[in-house]
Amino acid sequence: MDRLKAMSTFVQIVERGSLSAAAQALGQSAASVVRTLAALERHLGVRLLNRNTRRLALTDEGAEYLAWSRRMLAEFDALEQRFDAQRAQPGGLIRLTAPVEFGRRHVAPLVSAFLQRNSAMRVELLLLDRVVDLLEEGLDLAIRVGALPDSSLVATPVGRTRLVACASPGFVASVGPVRHPSELEARPCIGFVPHGRHWHFVESGRSLAVAIAPRLVTNQVQVACAACVDGLGIARVLHYQVAEPLAAGQLVRLLRDFEPADLPVQIVYPHARLLSPRVRQFIDWMGPRLEAAIPDPA
Repeated sequence: MDRLKAMSTFVQIVERGSLSAAAQALGQSAASVVRTLAALERHLGVRLLNRNTRRLALTDEGAEYLAWSRRMLAEFDALEQRFDAQRAQPGGLIRLTAPVEFGRRHVAPLVSAFLQRNSAMRVELLLLDRVVDLLEEGLDLAIRVGALPDSSLVATPVGRTRLVACASPGFVASVGPVRHPSELEARPCIGFVPHGRHWHFVESGRSLAVAIAPRLVTNQVQVACAACVDGLGIARVLHYQVAEPLAAGQLVRLLRDFEPADLPVQIVYPHARLLSPRVRQFIDWMGPRLEAAIPDPA
């Protein structure tokens, strides 16, 4: 049995929703597809699909084998595309998205450098502070900060960051040190709309939520950071957003012992779409440079 062909057939059956639709997509007869599926199930010794005349349903083993098959087929296709890329200079359009502030700071400069080195390439960069469906929006890839809720995405880690609380040295001198998150309830704070009115910390391995009464609330993180530098109050933002003023001494970091775990920064792309040589080249070029640009939150 050709196991690669059998994996491809099984994935097509699931994605097309029926044996006949898979047969049409593969250019085979329905009987041939049925035989391939039966041979695969015999080889594995498990049932992958429960099926009747009207519908198909994945078994638990089928769901596990589907995820594994998609990964294997994607890796096989990626290897072939790498060889293709060696024979021709890739060109064309790459569409990607990134969070607004992260994209402005780190992604946009690297995109410009990439385009300067690859005259046949074009890039459409969408900076959005919302998670978009890559397939629905026709995007090739995304830069994401945080854990991925969608297991169908392939992720290439390029760094990490974390939420940090900070204030200006003058502010700390005027209101005194902050030794515990509960003290924030009585201190002037600067709110950032996506983070809400409760800030979450970790104490002795448990989550600790603290309600704040901010003097300023904004939906622009640059505004929050600038107000923090000006001494208006305590802000809580991602480390990369304040790495420069922290290094320059314009801000000091507070409550380090209560900071939550690091958040991964990843380049992600969908399983269902085969990577073109141009996208693979972009990821291979962008990945290590982005990793070098992200400041270490530790």
